[in-house]
Amino acid sequence: MLKTSLLAASAFAAMALPVSAASAQEAGDIQVRAFVTGVLPDGEITDVNADLFGLPADAQTNVTDSVVPTIAAEYFIASNFSIETICCITTTDVDGIGGLAGTNLINNAIVLPATLTGKFHLTNDSGFKPYIGGGVTHFFIFDEGVGPDAAALGIDDVNLSNEFGFVLQAGADIDLNDTGMVLGVDVKRYFVDTTANFNAGGVNIINTDHKLDPWVISAGLGFRF
Repeated sequence: MLKTSLLAASAFAAMALPVSAASAQEAGDIQVRAFVTGVLPDGEITDVNADLFGLPADAQTNVTDSVVPTIAAEYFIASNFSIETICCITTTDVDGIGGLAGTNLINNAIVLPATLTGKFHLTNDSGFKPYIGGGVTHFFIFDEGVGPDAAALGIDDVNLSNEFGFVLQAGADIDLNDTGMVLGVDVKRYFVDTTANFNAGGVNIINTDHKLDPWVISAGLGFRF
């Protein structure tokens, strides 16, 4: 539901706002955009590496969605090519589904997705400037809390591994005036996994691999100078 709503809102904003003419971006330009961002991860278990607990055969997990503020900073190497990095932190839970339905396993894990992308821009004289891109990411995950249902089973420590991955990106900047102010709409798809370790008294009880692969959907305002 959140994913559908954010996609619809982004598409409506891009179509509804008027497009004003502005000069095309040039090599050396810098653009900074402030976004409201929906982070929509997966969380599916892809492998069970260790299971001293005895998980149900249909045990699965889901990582909760979140909405956070983000900042994107971009440098134009050429008029049609830029490099971009983002700054954001999300807080998320890992909940059980299937045979683990209704359980909270990991609570308030903090995710810092260090990301660098290269973007190819369609150069034109209109105020509508679409782009596509891709790059690399490293997910730093820390401060994971033991969920109450995991704690009830004797688990006293949980850890999600930091991992490298890659990201695809598409979006558009829409000029709002001739001074460099833009409306930005951006969609990223990350491809990154993590390994979860559940420990009790120093013993690794459960070790599972998970597909995170979040959609990251953003809309906001920016300024190019």
